[in-house]
Formats: sequence, C-alpha cells, structure tokens
Amino acid sequence: MRESVLVTRATFPSITDRLREHFDVLDNSSDTIWSQPELIQRLQNRSGAVVHGSDRIDGTLLDACPQLRAVCNIGVGYNNIDVEACTLRRVLVTNTPDVLTDTTADFGFALLMATARRITESEHFVRRGDWTITGRYDMFVGSDIHDTTLGILGMGRIGQAIARRGAFGFDMRVIYHNRSRLAPDVEASHRAHYVDKDTLLRESDHLVIVVPYSKSSHHAIATRELALMKRTATLVNIARGGVVDDAALALALNEHRIAAAGLDVFEGEPRVHPDLLDASNVVLTPHIGSASVATRHAMASLATDNLIAALAPNAPTRVPPTPVNPEVLQSWDLPK
Repeated sequence: MRESVLVTRATFPSITDRLREHFDVLDNSSDTIWSQPELIQRLQNRSGAVVHGSDRIDGTLLDACPQLRAVCNIGVGYNNIDVEACTLRRVLVTNTPDVLTDTTADFGFALLMATARRITESEHFVRRGDWTITGRYDMFVGSDIHDTTLGILGMGRIGQAIARRGAFGFDMRVIYHNRSRLAPDVEASHRAHYVDKDTLLRESDHLVIVVPYSKSSHHAIATRELALMKRTATLVNIARGGVVDDAALALALNEHRIAAAGLDVFEGEPRVHPDLLDASNVVLTPHIGSASVATRHAMASLATDNLIAALAPNAPTRVPPTPVNPEVLQSWDLPK
C-alpha cells in the first residue's frame, strides 16, 4: 500500500505529477489558506506533507496526526515549524536552502535600489498626474548606492551574495555583523569587514537585513537600533517579519529619523502595520524575494526530493538532501 501525502498550497503541475509517481496525493489546487483545524483534518492518515510558511506545524498538530513522519518546507526559513516538537516525535523536517540564494539576493538589491532612489514615490507621482514641471533640482532626489557603505546584518548565503553585488558591482564598502565571524579568506573574497552591531548601524548608508528569525533575533531592529542609524540611511528587510519592530520602524520613517525603508516581510503578514501603509518613504512588496519561475520551481522540486527520499520505498536514495533535524533519520529503520 502506498504512502499518502498532502501538498498544502497550489504548486506546479509537474511537481504534483512527480509526487503521484510515488504516493497517493491530496493537493490544494485552490490554494486556500487552511486554518490549523482544517490542516489537521486533511493530514489524517497521511505520512508526509509539503508545506509553506503559512502552515503552522506544532505539537498540537503533531499529536493530532500521529502517523505524520516527514514535513518538507518550501523555503529556507522554517519558523513556522516547531522543530523541537517534530524531533521529539521522530518527524523529519526539511527545508530548501541554496536554490534561492542568488534570486533572493537579486531581489534584495532591487529593493535596495528602489528604496534609495525613491522609485515607488516617483512612480505614484507620475501615475497621479502630478508631474507638471521638469528639471527641478530637488525632484525625488535620493541616495547614491555606488561608493557608499553597505551594511549587512546576517552574513549567510544570501548575505554573502548581497555583499558580492555591492562590493564588485557598485564599489561599495561592505561591513557586516553576524552571530559568528566569517573566515578571513571568505571575508576577503567578499571584500567584507566584520564590525559589532552598533558600529554596523552607525556606519551603514544602506542596511540590508538577512538574519534568520528566532527568539534571539525577534525585534533585532527596534527603537534603540533605529536611533543609532544615520538620518540619511535606508533599511531593507528581506529576512522575516518580526526581525524588525514594524511599529518602531513606521514611527522612525514618519518622523524622518531614517531616510527610507524597503520591506518584503512583515510582522503578522499578510497584514501590514497601518502606519507603514501611510508612510511615503517606504517600498512595500508581498514577500516575493524568491519569486522567479526557475527558483520557485527549484524550491518545490527540492522539497519533493526530500519527501520522496524520506518516504518512497522505491526512491533512488533514502537520504533526504536537506534535512533540518537529521538526527531523526538515525531512529528510522531505513534500508542500507
């Protein structure tokens, strides 16, 4: 008898077709966002799931779905999943690192440029029909990107990709702060210099936040941190909602204590703090950092690879490529 699995959001038909080669599949082709009780109902008697950031996998769900053995997240971040609770119940968790690094870094830099050069403000100005005089010296003047200081909070794969774009594409001075300092040769290859967090905030002309979300990074940028930044500085968040205190940021923007912000992620998304919506000096996008066709397909494909390796007896390999809690596999009776 074949294993049964759930795909919680709409995805590429080729992905569900591939899963059906190995499993009985229930897929959410309507792309409805299920409540946790609805998700629990659909997970009954299913051993695996391909999930997204909108799906909360916690102890309550796991206890209600005792047959669940593998949860394969489409995304690098997995703060929607209680990994400790999964590990305790011998449920494998996987994610999709690496395949979205350059696409997300491209988008982060696009958001940085749109923020610094006031693209959103000026587009709205044109669309409203307010453009009646050309050549004003101060019309939507913004900040240069070349020959300025790029600060990066979180120097993982995406942070390093952003550093390369800044250093080698725009001759930026790159400084960073990270939980642990990079090796000297890695720093040199990215022309990046390690600084403490307060120095990062004080010296950055453009601050890009790429740190993973955790309890320790919650509101890593809040009132105190924003007060350390230059009034001319821009802030870009492509990490996770909750890393930045959105209420504090909205106040700083509306009081022009920093110049501008570009945000792809928000606390409580898809809700956005109303004071951010009222600010003219912020660029807002709906969590689309990885949204290219090739990358979104690669993410779904990697999640599929993980699920097939974990649960399909005829899989080419029984070793999932990107486990988050690989110790769970040691407790499984897998064929050698």
